[in-house]
Amino acid sequence: MDLLNTLVDKGLRRELPSREEALAVLATTDDELLDVVAAAGKVRRQWFGRRVKLNYLVNLKSGLCPEDCSYCSQRLGSKAEILKYTWLKPDDASKAAAAGVAGGAKRVCLVASGRGPTDKDVDRVAQTIDAIKSQNEGVEVCACLGLLSDGQAERLRGAGADAYNHNLNTSEATYGDITTTHTYADRVDTVQKAHAAGLSACSGLIAGMGESDADLVDVVFGLRELDPDSVPVNFLIPFEGTPLAKEWNLTPQRCLRILAMVRFVCPDVEVRIAGGREVHLRSMQPLALHIANSIFLGDYLTSEGQAGRADLDMIADAGFEVEGTDQVTLPEHRSDAAGCASEGGSACGSESGSVCGSPSGSPEAPEARTDLVAVRRRGAGTDLAPNA
Repeated sequence: MDLLNTLVDKGLRRELPSREEALAVLATTDDELLDVVAAAGKVRRQWFGRRVKLNYLVNLKSGLCPEDCSYCSQRLGSKAEILKYTWLKPDDASKAAAAGVAGGAKRVCLVASGRGPTDKDVDRVAQTIDAIKSQNEGVEVCACLGLLSDGQAERLRGAGADAYNHNLNTSEATYGDITTTHTYADRVDTVQKAHAAGLSACSGLIAGMGESDADLVDVVFGLRELDPDSVPVNFLIPFEGTPLAKEWNLTPQRCLRILAMVRFVCPDVEVRIAGGREVHLRSMQPLALHIANSIFLGDYLTSEGQAGRADLDMIADAGFEVEGTDQVTLPEHRSDAAGCASEGGSACGSESGSVCGSPSGSPEAPEARTDLVAVRRRGAGTDLAPNA
């Protein structure tokens, strides 16, 4: 297939594909799907070998967010029956992080609901970072606290944070349809602040919110322009009690096409399969590892993931290996250019995604798999052992 040969050649040269080529990937048929995965796999192996980076989420503050992001179970007015709690104490957060590190995670992602941190919040997170790093040798820490004010990224960097995550989520053209309490430009500004402060910038998207193929390509090209080290790809978890509860637009095949398009546009970047993989990729998760080189271990912010042991078995059975703390995530040309303590990007935050209509080649609408959506009731903010 000429399209795929062209995309592989461009990916190996780190050359940006055209918008038409990116759109064509999303339009491929189910009969062509394995060829698409194989082509994206060639680019993935060129820059990341067969390594899979494990990342672990710690939800420092859950629920009661004043923002109105339609995809989020923690949003203003959400009726989703999620865990709600205020800031974890640094030692409690460190204990939660230790479970993920013991399970094989190389990076811990600290996430807090809200519009953005106050200076007092930054101080609190700085103490948490210190507690985690002092008790878990070699661990990387990424913060995801919302919109940053001037100077806060520098303070987080000085406290020992390696990376900062803030996702674009969807295209600029459709952003106002998803959120009204802040703008696409606000999100871009925070990613730029993190990058300027010397943090490893991480920014991704959400797929499955009903936008067009063109919107999806727009946000991925926008990410390429921002040049984050890591791009998390979330697939919308349609939580009951949120405005997007009925948006079941994804199939496993569609998810694989989306991941492949991201890999071709961002060939040498850490592409992470983030929230929603168990719900939408389901038994096709191992195939996605041929495209993406990073996943979250265990549970997400407000929903449960598959068992940590199952994640590790999946990686081994698919012929991949867990990336060790002594291994550099990014290719040499990127890790040298980053100039950060961190060797790779990370992506925390949302557990939803943005992608359009029904998948190419599938005449039937995707089934609503509400049976696969489980609210997190263990780990951070509870007395129950975490999933790692």
